[in-house]
Amino acid sequence: MKFAEDVIIAPIITEASMSRLADKKYTFRVATGATKPEIAHAVEELFGVKVSAVNTINMKRKPKRLRYSQGYTAAWKKAVVTLTADSKPIEFFEGMY
Repeated sequence: MKFAEDVIIAPIITEASMSRLADKKYTFRVATGATKPEIAHAVEELFGVKVSAVNTINMKRKPKRLRYSQGYTAAWKKAVVTLTADSKPIEFFEGMY
């Protein structure tokens, strides 16, 4: 079993993710090998909320260039977690918007 701190890497704070807070949808960067049940369990354990759905997106690597050298950004995984209607909001995001 993975630790919750190893599954949830960081919250994603963008204009698009902040607009979803009214619908109780929170966006996180997660470990690439994490499954939907592991993500749901980790969010419930870390924040003390009830999760109703988890949607995941594999973000592909993108080519980047800096002057003469070129390479790629790292591929990563994003999760959009929807809470139940009777669940309390996550306190970390409350002061953001």
